Amino acid sequence: MLALAVVAVKHVPADQVHSLYRRGKPVRLLQPGTHVVLPLVDRVGHRIDLGGRTLRFDASEAQSLHGTVYWQVLEPERADAVIDQADQLIRRNVLDALNADAAANQEEARREVAARLKSNLNQRLRERGVMVTRVELEAA
Repeated sequence: MLALAVVAVKHVPADQVHSLYRRGKPVRLLQPGTHVVLPLVDRVGHRIDLGGRTLRFDASEAQSLHGTVYWQVLEPERADAVIDQADQLIRRNVLDALNADAAANQEEARREVAARLKSNLNQRLRERGVMVTRVELEAA
């Protein structure tokens, strides 16, 4: 009985939100603090970090570019559904945008390309609750 009581108490750190699932379906988000859940019925599906995250990428060999995308979750209720694929989603969008942008390989245009890339990513990711805060491009 004591073991069930211990399992029923969940603590969420200050910089996180946990999504609570009951029978495989999302029920609610657990905000930072201590919560009581139903043991053996409820489980934490995702631990969503609200702080910034980074993603390193390498563009195609023809462009010889690599860089870093800094992003964060703004709306955890929207991001919960895609948080497991967020890195792949961002990487795919970055590579698609860079392949479409011929100016990405020119030194003086790199800042403008990074700004366009950030804007493009935010247009695609905003409805998923994710925001790109900065993009840095570097020549390989």
